[in-house]
Amino acid sequence: MTNAPAAASMRAPSTLLSPVTFRRVPTAFLIVYALLLALGLGLSSAYWVMNGNPPFGSLRLGPWQAWPKLGSPEADPYMRAIIARRSDVPLATGEGLGFTARTDSEGRPLDSACTYNIGAVAPIARLWTLTLYDRDGHLPATELGRRNFTSAEVLRDSQDRFTIALSRNLQPGNWLQLPASGPFTLVLRLYDPPGAAGANLEESDFPLIQRVECGT
Repeated sequence: MTNAPAAASMRAPSTLLSPVTFRRVPTAFLIVYALLLALGLGLSSAYWVMNGNPPFGSLRLGPWQAWPKLGSPEADPYMRAIIARRSDVPLATGEGLGFTARTDSEGRPLDSACTYNIGAVAPIARLWTLTLYDRDGHLPATELGRRNFTSAEVLRDSQDRFTIALSRNLQPGNWLQLPASGPFTLVLRLYDPPGAAGANLEESDFPLIQRVECGT
């Protein structure tokens, strides 16, 4: 007796494999595709840079960040383009230096639903100002109409230390009212600090941004 399945498989004709074919992509199409891809990546990266902070030359001390060359002739093309787009007028090198904070001293984003205390020291300068901005970079509308404090008017204790409260609700002493909702930004501007801009500054010279509590 013979094995029927084996015999049947031996008699079955072998299946021929179809030959593999390759389609040749025109060179012109590849060139156009590469150019469009490069253009898209270039425009998207430029848009991302223009809507953020300068990517180079920053100085960070705790939550405070500055770009010492932003107002100098040595500013790079990114800095100049961002300044032109924002219509900002940064402090010149001989005038002072501006520091921006978008987080508290523990790295948490600043939120108008929370209460903060800022203090108790600031870098040595002829004058400094602390200004509050809303999420769009505008001065917020407040009940008292105050959006900043200066070193000449802030209330201090007997040891020349100060505390500025940030809250949506009224606080005793130095108080800045936060926007109704959303994130906010703080800008500390130092006018005529000693030495070269940012050269002699330490993190311990800057005020802490301490989150006290957060509401609902």
